[in-house]
Amino acid sequence: MARNTTADCRQCRREKCKLFLKGERCYTDKCALTKRNKIPGQHADGRKKITEYGLQLREKQKTKRIYGLQEKQFRKYYEEAERQSGVTGATMLILLEQRLDNVVYRMGIGVSRSQARQFVNHGLITVNGKRVTIPSYQISVGDVISIKESKADQPLFAQLKQSKKPANLPKWLDFEPAELTGKVLAKPVREDIDMSIQEHMIVELYSK
Repeated sequence: MARNTTADCRQCRREKCKLFLKGERCYTDKCALTKRNKIPGQHADGRKKITEYGLQLREKQKTKRIYGLQEKQFRKYYEEAERQSGVTGATMLILLEQRLDNVVYRMGIGVSRSQARQFVNHGLITVNGKRVTIPSYQISVGDVISIKESKADQPLFAQLKQSKKPANLPKWLDFEPAELTGKVLAKPVREDIDMSIQEHMIVELYSK
């Protein structure tokens, strides 16, 4: 499977915003965007004014990087959203939010989406008691997401047990650290997605 090997902090600098790809580091003064708020590259300062197409492209690239997807995967979400009723851009973001790796991250089980994806890939996450190893698995209302029982005593998860419920936990999710178990309370809506994404620009780009 294709992987994005670009340094995480370099991606944030390229998009001129925090994508929160490095977990806790992104909230500290060590964040590369805080220390060096400049587009990477030798000729970054001499670049011409960005065009409308360029703005749309950057918005797409930013969203892909936030969720850690490649172009082919991301395009499929757009096409699926286009087939469904409702506003295409908002529907696309909701589908992205319903990915299992994103839900694991939102519950606070992983410090970043990439770590949450790794947990899923390694079979550490169960959905309704069954092990799921597909990061793109679409969760449904009522699904119970847990750490695999045989892995709950690992140091990382043992520490998570002692923590408090995440302060920024979305209202459509619930998570009990002591039990290492969370539940999907409702389907997310556009207002629940707190990231600065102008999805209409992505739709305009793909519609050309």
